[in-house]
Amino acid sequence: MSHQDRKSEERIVVNHESLKQAISELFTEKAFRKIKTARGGKWTSRMLVTVALFWAWSGLTGLKERFAEAVRLVGKVLRRLPGPGKTYQGFIKQLRKRHVELQLFCMGELRVLMKQDLFGQWQIAGFVVIAGDGSRVELPRTVSNEAAYSPKRKKGKGKRGRGKKNKGQGKVKRQSAQSIAKKANSPQIWLTLFWHVGTGLPWAWRSGPSGSSERDHLQEMLAELPENSLITADAGFMGYEFWRAAIEANQSFVIRVGANVKLLKKLGYAREYDNTVYLWPNSAAKKNLPPLVLRVVSVHDGKNPMCLVTNVLSKKRLSDQQVAKIYKARWGIELFFRTFKQTFGRRKLRSHSAANARLELDWSLIGLWSVCLLAQRELTKAGKDPSQLSSAAAIKAIQHTMRHYRHRPDKPSESLSAMFRQALQDGYQRTSSKTARDYPRQKKRERTGVPTITDASASQIAAALEFKRQQQEFRLTA
Repeated sequence: MSHQDRKSEERIVVNHESLKQAISELFTEKAFRKIKTARGGKWTSRMLVTVALFWAWSGLTGLKERFAEAVRLVGKVLRRLPGPGKTYQGFIKQLRKRHVELQLFCMGELRVLMKQDLFGQWQIAGFVVIAGDGSRVELPRTVSNEAAYSPKRKKGKGKRGRGKKNKGQGKVKRQSAQSIAKKANSPQIWLTLFWHVGTGLPWAWRSGPSGSSERDHLQEMLAELPENSLITADAGFMGYEFWRAAIEANQSFVIRVGANVKLLKKLGYAREYDNTVYLWPNSAAKKNLPPLVLRVVSVHDGKNPMCLVTNVLSKKRLSDQQVAKIYKARWGIELFFRTFKQTFGRRKLRSHSAANARLELDWSLIGLWSVCLLAQRELTKAGKDPSQLSSAAAIKAIQHTMRHYRHRPDKPSESLSAMFRQALQDGYQRTSSKTARDYPRQKKRERTGVPTITDASASQIAAALEFKRQQQEFRLTA
């Protein structure tokens, strides 16, 4: 055997050693020293995080089966088990107790690695572009989940009409009251996500009952955004309060607006160009709040015209073409949700307890974030484009390694790092159109349309100039 062959063979380690290395690359022992573990506690911070990650990565169906696989792996990876804490109930109890602390720790470490190891993907057009969107995740129909996550029915809603007649078909059978109530009470977690566009990885999220407000969730997360961020989102995230909060937080945005939005021009409040518009609803003007100065960009998606607004007023700082490119890249968050639900198997969570459902959701997101980050780092080391990562291949690689944790690969190409380096998308051209495939249960979406843009009235111009005068006087006396 040649020296080169021996060197190659030495690089091939047992799969559980590869898993240990992967965990250590994400969360070092030094990093865990920042977190204090209760004296005498059997579940250390490192132990909990490692088991939680294996639990999330596991390809097994049941939660207890996933935990059993995780415990077997921890026995090899960390060479010790948490004493009496070998049961699933004990693990969940300890994880729930320290959930917030450990979640924030993991998210902080992953964010640092994203900027450090994937720096080439950190910015787009000079901004850290963050997409925002929401999606529902189904839950088992249990009393606990229904109480916490089922939508609250409004009074006066849900009245059943009489059965309608279709020509040639007779009377259509009405849906029973029991069937309607069952569907209305279906428990779902509403997940609102901030997603880093450059890397295709999560950044922050909030969850709540099915009827939660996406805009409220995003507004809560503004403080978690990195410096020089630019938020891009669909038409569901427009609104004076949200946009004003983003501007006051020194964050930029590119957001689509639809026919339900009324914008003003020629208000005289700021220096104006052809594309200068204002959002100043009557409710804000009555509260003596300022008009929001915006720039409008008209684009076409190939079928319909679209209207985008941004608070980046300078075309030199952000051109119209860059605005359109950033909004188009927002589509990637839809693909992430699809990966999370279908490929990663989280369309419907399995926890019967509402508190545990939140744990399952959060650690599933951390798990998917971690494995995709590991794979992208390996692609970068190999000189390949990390943006071409196949999340499905990365998930398959980690789950294969976990299943065969006692196995030593016969070839270097079968190691975990090598499989990550081969986790690239195929050449199939995927479309960004939601209507590309004829899904049986796909809902018909109403056209968003374009906003109404009108010249400001004389009273609005006078009110804006008076507000501007008051602001100037305040600055002089402050």
